[in-house]
Amino acid sequence: MISIKIFLLFSLMTGIIYPFVVTALANLLFEDKADGSLIKRNNLVIGSSLIGQKFDSPTYFWSRPSAIGYNALPSGGSNLGLTNEKLRKQFMEREQYFLRVNNLPPGANVPSEMVFTSGSGLDPHISPEACFLQVDRIVNARNFSVNQKNELLLLITKLIEEPQFHLFGQERINVFMLNLELDKIK
Repeated sequence: MISIKIFLLFSLMTGIIYPFVVTALANLLFEDKADGSLIKRNNLVIGSSLIGQKFDSPTYFWSRPSAIGYNALPSGGSNLGLTNEKLRKQFMEREQYFLRVNNLPPGANVPSEMVFTSGSGLDPHISPEACFLQVDRIVNARNFSVNQKNELLLLITKLIEEPQFHLFGQERINVFMLNLELDKIK
């Protein structure tokens, strides 16, 4: 009988009270992040700043490729090893495509995140270098003036995120957030 009481007590504490307290504290202390860092427009959720999205229009910055089609439910990579011929072929095709659509010379350095998928398939960030390589394509597709191009270059610079704690990782830019701000350039 005592074991049943202990079981019920711990079930109540760990199954109801603890999750409720942690959820309430998260919503109180981290209101903007507790529900998945959702981005809303006109009270409608349009995405999350934590999850990459597919952008394939020439008028937007492109995210890194995704092995899972940016589907958040089966999050994961391709599981292809560096010596796999299929991965090598995908790499070469993506590199050539990136060079062609961005009007870059053959042999130009393409940042690795534009040809390789991330481990989760949902990474929302690319390097500033990858952004700057896409600027001319976007400027041409949107018929931007010189002033608008300069505004875009400043926007990219402004949205560069530092390495975490200024120690871990590299500088990066959230493509979804950049594209939202890009639409504001008139």
